[in-house]
Amino acid sequence: MEQSAGAPKQTPTAKEIAAEFREKITGPNREFDPGDQLPAARKLAKDLGVQLMTVQSAFSQLRDEGLVLTQQGRGTFVRDPSVPLGTQPGSSPAFTALAAELSSIHDALRLLGERLDRLEHLVGDGTPPSP
Repeated sequence: MEQSAGAPKQTPTAKEIAAEFREKITGPNREFDPGDQLPAARKLAKDLGVQLMTVQSAFSQLRDEGLVLTQQGRGTFVRDPSVPLGTQPGSSPAFTALAAELSSIHDALRLLGERLDRLEHLVGDGTPPSP
């Protein structure tokens, strides 16, 4: 976190750390590209003068937003937006569950569409009676 000259050092919150990295990942002057590794949480916590949990919470917020992936023992990486959410190792469990649910909804809609097509074919070109 940047400090203005002469200002007392302020300890950043997890929300502020997440906002700073969100800007570095998605902003017009981005510093991180897809696949880039974010700084190690322990080192960042030490550099910022915060608890490790604060940095982990910030990275967790970014992961829940689908911006980063966390790989146990390897680190936190910027997610490639061209890859569907929830399909990469280290994805947010919420996104993984959502991706599975959307897939099942898509399959159900496809099956309903096929059934509707068969029913319309059976009924023929006759218009249904008015209610």
